Amino acid sequence: MAVFLLAGAVHAEVDALVRESLSLVEQGKAQQAFDQLAAVETARAGDPDFDTVLGIAANDTGQFTRAVFALERVLSVQPSNSRARAELGRALFSLGDNPAARQVLQETKRDNIPPEAAKKIDEFLQAIERNEEAARSSIKAYVETSFGNDTNINSGPTNPNVAVPLFGGQVLTLAPASVKLKDDFHTVGAGVSGRYVIDPRLSLIASTSGNFRLNQRNNDFDTKQFDVSAGATYRVDKDEFTAVAQVGTYQADNTRARDQRGVQGEWTHRPDAASQWSTFLQLSTLRYPGQSVRNADRYVVGSSYATAFSSGLLLSAGLYAGNEEERANQVPHLGHRLTGIRTGFQQSINADIDVFASAGHERRHYGGPDPLFLRTRIDRQSNMNLGLNWVPAFSWRVTPQLSFLRVRSNIAISDFSKRVISVTVRKEF
Repeated sequence: MAVFLLAGAVHAEVDALVRESLSLVEQGKAQQAFDQLAAVETARAGDPDFDTVLGIAANDTGQFTRAVFALERVLSVQPSNSRARAELGRALFSLGDNPAARQVLQETKRDNIPPEAAKKIDEFLQAIERNEEAARSSIKAYVETSFGNDTNINSGPTNPNVAVPLFGGQVLTLAPASVKLKDDFHTVGAGVSGRYVIDPRLSLIASTSGNFRLNQRNNDFDTKQFDVSAGATYRVDKDEFTAVAQVGTYQADNTRARDQRGVQGEWTHRPDAASQWSTFLQLSTLRYPGQSVRNADRYVVGSSYATAFSSGLLLSAGLYAGNEEERANQVPHLGHRLTGIRTGFQQSINADIDVFASAGHERRHYGGPDPLFLRTRIDRQSNMNLGLNWVPAFSWRVTPQLSFLRVRSNIAISDFSKRVISVTVRKEF
């Protein structure tokens, strides 16, 4: 963990050994500082300046028990020494004493400490919360409902007149249901997830969820989505490894339209309490009942980074790439390669409201000429989401949101745009 930068916590009038050792710590030479301080600890123990720097050096070299002893000596004679109390919280956290670490860090945060120090304490408190959550078996559930307006519920093109090269450029008119349709909608959803802790490192996880979307006028485009997953997570220090099996089905107009089955592995690395890297690999099969020629195998790999700031700002960004391979012969136009980027932020306004925004772009290059339009399809998809999360009461969340989606394609019937305005109310249990 990074050293807390609490200016002025150590007395200015200290001897040469203490000054030199503190300088070594700040230069990243904590082991050298610890060695020279430990050599005279018996004689110097009880001097708060000496013990403070010894505790810092011990923390930086992983000697957490030694740090606790030194820092407790400091606080016995200088109970208002914020630097020593913060370092004691750090040592207790590293030793796994989360309750004691939380108490000490919260007491330190109540002192008049610099913003950078407060940020570091918040990072430790968040890490303690994650550790305690991961150490408990639990079951969580939610129910939610939303209502809104979608300017293109069927992802159809705006122009019903399409020139088809296979027929010599003859202009054909699309059926009304294939052209852009606007409608109001209402959704209902629910989900349950659980974690069974086998030991502090290994847990079994599972989840299931469902969502129903009902359109006000165009009920032929009502949809249902069901998903189930199960797997395990394994934690080692700053790393967490997750593997799950996933099954899902998507229905349109009360008819199964697509089934998905697969596995996903993810590696999450948390270099500190405020940031994390996540890398994933997803393998899945897509099956289209009644349209087996569209069946495909999908492979996607990606990585993302997220970091939190003391101001309440959370930033994230990620890249991914993959391939959707058609299973049928002689239909290369149904498979494609894909690459994408995502980015987003969330900012806390107060204890009850966060604002957020996200954006993404994906490029899909298909494997061969479309048989009707005689060209290889290329899609460029861009999306943006803006909204806020409001917590009016414990376990309740209200999310108004505005979303834009634009797909630019060199195949006319695949070129479309939509705007969705919605408000979602969720209750968590």
